[in-house]
Amino acid sequence: MEIRHLKLIKAIVEEGSITKAIDKLHLTQSALSHQLKEAEYQLGTQIFLRQNKKLILTKAGEKLYETANDVLAKLSSTQQEIKQMILGEFGTIRISTECYSSYHWLPSVLKQFHLLYPNVDLQIIMEATHYPLQKLQENIIDIAITSDPIQEDSIKYLELFQDEMLMVVSTNHAWANKKYVVAEDFATEHLLIHSLPLETVTVHQFLLAPAKVTPKKITPLPLTEASIEMVKADMGIMAMAKWAIQPYLKDNSLKTIKIGKNGLKRKHFIAIMNNKIYPNYFNHFIEFLQTEIHQQWTI
Repeated sequence: MEIRHLKLIKAIVEEGSITKAIDKLHLTQSALSHQLKEAEYQLGTQIFLRQNKKLILTKAGEKLYETANDVLAKLSSTQQEIKQMILGEFGTIRISTECYSSYHWLPSVLKQFHLLYPNVDLQIIMEATHYPLQKLQENIIDIAITSDPIQEDSIKYLELFQDEMLMVVSTNHAWANKKYVVAEDFATEHLLIHSLPLETVTVHQFLLAPAKVTPKKITPLPLTEASIEMVKADMGIMAMAKWAIQPYLKDNSLKTIKIGKNGLKRKHFIAIMNNKIYPNYFNHFIEFLQTEIHQQWTI
């Protein structure tokens, strides 16, 4: 009995007919019939019986089908293990973050990981950006990077880094010489935010909402560069992470101010499903992400 015979029997049973098995195995009808007769000859008994134009497994056929499942599954597993030995681990990791500005550092980290694991496909799922934890639970992504964890037993959080949020204004703005701003200072300001809902905006969530202060005007503007230009023109203010604003401070047209006397700091977490079993390369990626962020960003 050969592997091709086991594949043949499995295909006939699972496809439900010889015609469909022919298409799956890319055999001619005569070749398939020949292989089936060959298998029955080697066993010394019939594998299928014809009943109302259907092929029904005999007792011997049922036993052989069970063996075919075990042997072919083991063969597939062995082939995958050998590929991993030769080529390294392979698979897919789907990742998203709740903030578009996080994609400033994420691609470079993914590129470095890909050099170590060239057969692991790293996919950034942009459409999950606004609701990464929800998409994680829906199995649309494998890893969510968030600074706003929710209490949910099904989700496990691993600390990634901490950063500080700063207000960004033009050098002509009334806040330019302030050491820090408080919630009441926002009442007459035009606040530029990256996107709605407002509840996910850090400065609103941790400063304005607790103080029940609403800015004079709030404008969602998803393009960071466009927001920066509006701030330079003194047409609004915006909050950005300290590390994210650094490249824009070179021309001395912007100033940064602390939010609150003690500053507004937030922690970012890697979120994964708590009870899910992940492959080794997945755990390696999380360790790599934590190490690289710690080494490259003093936040």
